[in-house]
Parts: sequence; structure tokens; C-alpha cells
Amino acid sequence: MTPDQIAKANAELRNKSALDIVKWSIAQAQGRAIVSTNFRPFEAVLLHLATQAEADIPVLWADHGYNRPATYTHAEQLEKLLKLNIKGYVPKVTAAHYDAAFGGAPAPTPENEERIKEFSAVMKLEPFLRGMKELAPTIWLTALRKVQNPNRAGLDIVVEDKNFNTIKVSPVFYWSDAEMENYLKQHHLPNEWDYFDPAKADEKRECGLHAAWGGKAAANH
Repeated sequence: MTPDQIAKANAELRNKSALDIVKWSIAQAQGRAIVSTNFRPFEAVLLHLATQAEADIPVLWADHGYNRPATYTHAEQLEKLLKLNIKGYVPKVTAAHYDAAFGGAPAPTPENEERIKEFSAVMKLEPFLRGMKELAPTIWLTALRKVQNPNRAGLDIVVEDKNFNTIKVSPVFYWSDAEMENYLKQHHLPNEWDYFDPAKADEKRECGLHAAWGGKAAANH
């Protein structure tokens, strides 16, 4: 899509329902739409929307191996509940290997920024990039929302993703936490709050999937 086409799409989709945005996305994808997830809080909203529009849509999950037990339990629960077509990708290095060789996931402190980026590149970005290359989506559905952090606030529903050479669509981009909660209740969907991603370390920074530095970091591993 050209910049003008993207701008037009954003203007037209701004007041559409999230499900209509998902359906529009799948129609543009020519059979090559995917949805990504990390099973963080509220991810059930996007996964439910995506499977309502296309029941067997590929669900890309790059599992770095450092999720908490509750997150893995939540993933299993959603996989069964929504009959998810999960395409799982794991790092070339196991969590046990990374712990022994590199001291494990870095602590979320300002002085650890470079270590956090290196961890993300090896344990999350590389398997995600491998998955994106194999699935080769023309449309990538994400659960990004404007309220999540300053980097995401500058995006929109439809954006060109240069890291992974695709069009990224975020159907719930303008939703508040309250709207996400209401959707979960309306559709009797579970949520999971005991989530922590060491590749991000805190909610104000990016793991690299949605930041410019991520594509280069992934390609180097």
C-alpha cells in the first residue's frame, strides 16, 4: 500500500468496529493474513476478533521461554477455547542455555538497556523474524493500542511495517482498557494479569517488534 492508500484506509476505518477492521484486513490480505500474540493481558480480545473473521487464521507466537506459568496456562486455555491455529517459534538458544551462558534475562534497570536489547534480539526478535519469513503475511494483525506507550501513540490503525515488510493493522488501536474489559465480559473470555516480558522489561519501552531498531537487531542473529 502507498502512503496515500494507508492514509485513506485510516480515515475510512477510524469509526468502523474492530470486527469490521479485521474483516477489511483479511479481504486485503489475499489469503495471507496472520495475527500475532504473546498472550499478555487483553490478547484474548484480538484473538477472538480474528477467529470470528477467519477461524483458522495463523497465530504467530514467538515464545522466548521466559513466560510465567500463568501465561502458559492462559495460552493453553485460549488455544482450546478459540481453537487457535498457533504457529509457534522458539529461540535457537533455550532459556536454560541463556541462563547459564549469559546470566539469564536482564533486570529492568536503565543501565541494563543494552543487555535487554540483546536478550530481545536473541530470544524474541530472531524467532519472530523467522516466523514472519516463513508465513510471509501481507497483513499482520496486532493488539497494539494508542494508550500503551509513547512509541505506539504515534502509530495508527494501519501502518507500513518496514521491519517485517508488511502492512500492520491494529483493530483495537483506539480502545481504552475499559473497552477491552467490556469486550472480555461480553464474550466470556479469560484474561491473564501475571504477565511479564523480559524482552520489554517495562511497559514504557519496546521489545523491538514495533520499533525501528528491532528489524536490524533480528537480522543480526
